[in-house]
Amino acid sequence: MAAPHISTAAPVQESVNEPAHEPAQEARQLWRLRAFVTQFAQLLSGAPPEPVILDAGSGLLRELVSHDDWLPEAFAQPDAQRYRQYLLHADSAQRFSVVSFVWGPGQRTPIHDHTVWGLIGMLRGAEHAQSYAPAAGGLQKIGQPVRLAPGMVDAVSPNGAGLHDVHQVSNAYDDRVSISIHVYGANIGAVRRSTYQPDGQRKPFISGYSNSTLPNIWDLSSEQSPSHHP
Repeated sequence: MAAPHISTAAPVQESVNEPAHEPAQEARQLWRLRAFVTQFAQLLSGAPPEPVILDAGSGLLRELVSHDDWLPEAFAQPDAQRYRQYLLHADSAQRFSVVSFVWGPGQRTPIHDHTVWGLIGMLRGAEHAQSYAPAAGGLQKIGQPVRLAPGMVDAVSPNGAGLHDVHQVSNAYDDRVSISIHVYGANIGAVRRSTYQPDGQRKPFISGYSNSTLPNIWDLSSEQSPSHHP
């Protein structure tokens, strides 16, 4: 089964101004993230082939990033020096992980790989992703950079036909923060991966995460009727 073309979803309208956000609060609409990880775990429970994961999973992620009212502010904070990678959820069997990438103005990654499948959903702002492939004497760019706007979903994979595993990602804006939500087929912060120089030289790395605590998506008390509280 050929890998699906995932990045063709119509994005939500992108404003030239800073996007309007819900009032900051600790819980926000965290049920959206809980519903997403529950549905994604159910998807993986049948051990489907990768093309099915990418196809069905992209629909789940597209629904999640179509709402910008659930990501807690603690996991949306930029850093002045480099992009941040916040773990939002890791499956207990490490079958998948969910991460928020927060890009300060003009920030970018090095050229890097993933070694596992991944889905990238744009939540806020926009980013550019340039794919690469090995070539004689180094790396060569594959096509033009893909621009992801809010509501769009893209995929990476070392296995999928028509997909690429090596790319460089950058904030499309020099004057604002951008945030994307990534889902990977492993505990991505613990995966041994590589960055690449333009001449193709590789440097091993393990990314880790920017946070030491996770959003508590399982505290249902705030969603109960007040009459249920003592």
